Amino acid sequence: MKILLVYPETPSTFWSFKDALKFVSKKSAEPPLGLITVAALLPDNWEKKLIDINISSLQDKDLLWADYVFISAMNVHINSVKDIVRRCNKLNVKIVAGGPLFTTQYQDFLGIDHFVLNEAEITLPQFLNDLKNGTQKFLYTTDQFPDITTTPIPRWDLLDMKKYASLSFQYSRGCPYDCEFCSITMLNGHKPRTKSKTQFLNELEQLYNTGFRGSVSIVDDNFIGNKRKLKDEILPAIIDWQKEKKYPFHFITEVSINLADDDELIRLMVDAAIVSIFVGIETPNNESLSECGKSQNLHRDLVNSVKKLQKNGMIVSGGFIIGFDNDPPEIFEEQIQFIEKSGIVNAMVGLLNAPTGTHLYNRLKKENRILESFNGNNMDGTTNIIPKMNYRDLIKGYTKIIHTIYSPREYYKRIKSFLSEYNVPSWKSQILTLTEIKAFIRLLWSIGILEKGKKYFWQTFIFSLFKHPKKFPLAMTLSVYGYHFRRIAATI
Repeated sequence: MKILLVYPETPSTFWSFKDALKFVSKKSAEPPLGLITVAALLPDNWEKKLIDINISSLQDKDLLWADYVFISAMNVHINSVKDIVRRCNKLNVKIVAGGPLFTTQYQDFLGIDHFVLNEAEITLPQFLNDLKNGTQKFLYTTDQFPDITTTPIPRWDLLDMKKYASLSFQYSRGCPYDCEFCSITMLNGHKPRTKSKTQFLNELEQLYNTGFRGSVSIVDDNFIGNKRKLKDEILPAIIDWQKEKKYPFHFITEVSINLADDDELIRLMVDAAIVSIFVGIETPNNESLSECGKSQNLHRDLVNSVKKLQKNGMIVSGGFIIGFDNDPPEIFEEQIQFIEKSGIVNAMVGLLNAPTGTHLYNRLKKENRILESFNGNNMDGTTNIIPKMNYRDLIKGYTKIIHTIYSPREYYKRIKSFLSEYNVPSWKSQILTLTEIKAFIRLLWSIGILEKGKKYFWQTFIFSLFKHPKKFPLAMTLSVYGYHFRRIAATI
């Protein structure tokens, strides 16, 4: 068999960092980890090619080469997926589709030959066995969750690694929490499943041997879902490995805010260089937190929790949501004030949406408050639900938040606030790479000379260079992120 694995184009969103990538001469923030893991599950003697449309164009000759095109996608890829399917149908090329988008709403797609849904460790072998026997079915699905200690090492060799700003890695699947708006427990379960220490280290070693160095995203739903195993086994092993290899990687991951309650876990994560974390803050309004089942965020001072993580050497990005049923009229100003006080520089604020199959979707479906399919873009100013708040007021208030927090004055003010709290981990190298030097020159021109509001950049430049020289490279990196976020904000 000849298998072409195709990853759809990601539009310009908060997470795409498209406007920031040009500073470091990269094409995409992260590779399609799901597809290169699927590739490792396919028979060794099959020919495999990967085309990530974010990296290179998809040609008709590529499609005609393949016996099957394998597509994996998330909701945000829906428009690109439809284009890929149309092209395959036109050329009479067979399609196998899987991943979160199709698992939650495969019924919405025509022209696909086989759906291999849920987690591929279970459903893909079923499809492959039927394909061998000539009895392949239209739909493969399961309500079981696989033991991911059997998951193979991803096929890194299929990637053009130099085109990615960071690489991806997975340690666990599932989340112990069950927020109403989130699809994680539906897709990956309520009980975190983890890889073994040996498996984790083998994958790290394999990644190291590719020659890649730099940022690695641990794409777990909640990295700290099993705290005891992390503290007893995984993190001490990562620390030893990092020290032996002289810290070739630093990690990005997603955690819940209760990380701030565990000093030992914070210390171990920082020592392991797992220091860039995304936290779902959602809202400072307790009634709205209760509404969505965000119990881990209740009964705590969220600002102090964030600042504690920052002081311990962690760079906290935050997710925020507007449009809960319990949101009061003053919620917009409250969100702005919270983001300012917390010093969360990278704040993703989106309107509440209901992904298909979530508890929120099911509840609002019964209330006749669902409008259309969720498009997966957290910051495009749209929603697929009918809110209780007046819609015009919601859009007006949301727009005010985005245009305020990403205005140059407010954004650079948060950078300075963050730098004053943040402590640089001891392992952090102060030596700049050639890529970082080139990026610095580009940002001086694009942000320091050409962009409006550049005076706030130069104020931050001087502040960080003279008051926090060890944090100066980070201040410049955050400035580049702001360049991207301002372009996202301009579309809202």
